[in-house]
Amino acid sequence: MFKTLLYLFPMFLSSLFSCQSSTDIESVSPIAFSKIIDADASIVRLDVRTPAEYAEGHIAGSLNVDVTSPDFVQRVQQQIPKGKTIALYCRSGRRSKMAAAQLLKQGYKIIELESGILGWMSQQLPVSKD
Repeated sequence: MFKTLLYLFPMFLSSLFSCQSSTDIESVSPIAFSKIIDADASIVRLDVRTPAEYAEGHIAGSLNVDVTSPDFVQRVQQQIPKGKTIALYCRSGRRSKMAAAQLLKQGYKIIELESGILGWMSQQLPVSKD
């Protein structure tokens, strides 16, 4: 048992001090997300779905960077200055949480649409195909 504790203790300390807290990601409802992005033009809208999904419909003014691409973080860093607030979303909320975790480590503030574009559309919020 003592050996197990010795083995686990460094991992516990590492995770305690090196990880960002999930509270650093603000996950909000579609209505709240809409109000936030409408109220502050400096917030960057980021759709992390595939280009094909993006073409089917997205939130107006969104950039599209596929979170599953191997250079996701680098592509975001090329387009969005560090320290910016990013309002990000995907289809249902799963991929956006993945993206949020990666971008949080890079110094971005994250607001995440908890239910993705599906939740957005379920509230009859506007979708663009431009």
